[in-house]
Amino acid sequence: MARRQLQEINAGSMADIAFLLLIFFLVTTTMDTDTGLNRRLPPPLDPTVEPPPPIKERNVFTVLVNSNNQLLVEGKPMDISILREQAKIFIENPQRLEHLPAFLEKDVPIFGKVQVSKQVISLQNDRGTSYEMYIAVQNELAAAYNELRDDLSQKEFGEPYKLLVKNKKIGNNSEKIRAIKKSIPFRISEAEPNQ
Repeated sequence: MARRQLQEINAGSMADIAFLLLIFFLVTTTMDTDTGLNRRLPPPLDPTVEPPPPIKERNVFTVLVNSNNQLLVEGKPMDISILREQAKIFIENPQRLEHLPAFLEKDVPIFGKVQVSKQVISLQNDRGTSYEMYIAVQNELAAAYNELRDDLSQKEFGEPYKLLVKNKKIGNNSEKIRAIKKSIPFRISEAEPNQ
């Protein structure tokens, strides 16, 4: 019995198809992007410049998170659900109480002379603090600033701060945003985590 020769399969077109499929999947696949906190780090201190004076204790709102995810604010235990309101009271100091932050008069574009709080929120956590708790505290503190900026924007311009930011390129919205940021500066200082 004679052996039959097996026909060869043309593999050249298979390589082309595999290449086209690879390109298709690379183009159509979405990649997860890293998300994080939108913060601008301060520039490094110039060694030739005199260090800034120490901040008075009344101007600092101390927030500590321990390894058990417990919150200690101004030396007292606090539930995270009221952190935002307490931070807003500290930042704004509406009744100008002596134990809350002092104010400094600044010339702010659009608003003119404005009383700006000297407040700083100091956040410190343990290395054992969960990421979820750390982010939750950050969100509450950022929300306090955003709500105060939103209130000021509504009062002065009749529209929410978020809308100004969204439509930054329209009209003089960028000037309005700058004025609001100068009136309510975002000051969160994060200390090195404890062991």
